[in-house]
Amino acid sequence: MDIVIQNLPFLLKGAYFTLLITIVSMFFGSILAVIVAVARLKGNRPVRWIARAYVSAIRGTPTLVQIIIVYYGLVDYGIKLQPLPAAIIALSISIGAYLSETLRGALQSIPKGQMEAAYASGMTPFQTMRRIIFPQAIRIAIPPAGNTFIGMLKETSLVSVITVTELLRSADLLIAQYYIYMPFYLSIALMYWIMSTGFSFVLERWEKRLSIYL
Repeated sequence: MDIVIQNLPFLLKGAYFTLLITIVSMFFGSILAVIVAVARLKGNRPVRWIARAYVSAIRGTPTLVQIIIVYYGLVDYGIKLQPLPAAIIALSISIGAYLSETLRGALQSIPKGQMEAAYASGMTPFQTMRRIIFPQAIRIAIPPAGNTFIGMLKETSLVSVITVTELLRSADLLIAQYYIYMPFYLSIALMYWIMSTGFSFVLERWEKRLSIYL
């Protein structure tokens, strides 16, 4: 394991990019998920159809294929992205589809009477969603959304195919240099586990805090 310790800074740099890609993709994917979920519930027929088609297309194709399309396929249309932005865009689009279904289910679980009561008290639809519906829906959506986030953390390994030096690619580069496999793969497996456990802990604490206030 001395060789792993010797190259630990390089692996930690890869872990940093893994976390960066995960957190940024979570942020933009969550925004996209809210838009798509609301579009499917409140939009007119063409908007609902577009939102449904997007979710179906993303959920029906492998994430790896989506990453390759964003990075390599868009070049045919004159759009050449750097590896890191391409990875974030592809993963944001991917997680947005899955999270939108989670959020849509959470929104539908809120009794309609609460919305009617909010309207009766003089709230606008926007105020009702922001103050009454969304806070409750988020608390309901956190557990399944947490599983999606942790799954995406592990799926960041796929962006190594477009030369993003995240954790898996960092290990592959070291293996190509030293021709030793198991120590590096075991080390990154441990790092993925630590990061996944950390995400789970943060989400559990967030869920508990929300349950106190709601």
